[in-house]
Amino acid sequence: AILGISGGIDSALVAALACRALGAQNLVGLIMPSKFSSSHSIEDAELLARNAGFEKRFVPIKMPHSTLQMALQPFFQGMPEDVTEENLQSRIRGLTVMAFANKFHALALATGNRSEFAMGYATLYGDMCGALAPIGDLLKTEVYELARFLNQDKAWIPERTFTKAPSAELKPNQTDQ
Repeated sequence: AILGISGGIDSALVAALACRALGAQNLVGLIMPSKFSSSHSIEDAELLARNAGFEKRFVPIKMPHSTLQMALQPFFQGMPEDVTEENLQSRIRGLTVMAFANKFHALALATGNRSEFAMGYATLYGDMCGALAPIGDLLKTEVYELARFLNQDKAWIPERTFTKAPSAELKPNQTDQ
């Protein structure tokens, strides 16, 4: 299976569940930093992969995001940046997960939860990309509860992932609560 790992609780829980269900040797986590990604998120994603024992790959999305913004700029000229530009990053990540899944004949795992879907906060063709959404029926509070439960037996998920404010890191100082 393939999934994007961000250093956040949702992707961390999906990765831990996938490792338990499929074995760590059958999971690849893609770390896809953008210009807004914090160093602690990248560190937490790396630590998650190390703790759980699955392969990680770095696929920075700064260049494709810049290229897409430049291609769209003539059409968006004079308009303020908004959620459109933010969602480009999520959609590039979704496209990357799907490309890896196709190329390596793997199952793409979506990382969105029920709270995000209910609020319209998940990005269509972005973090919703995947053939299976293991936590798609869990409320955000249940995501934290299940993650804590899994960490009782093994420290899959780094502690900072539980304590930091959730963020898609699609713009400066963005948090998801």
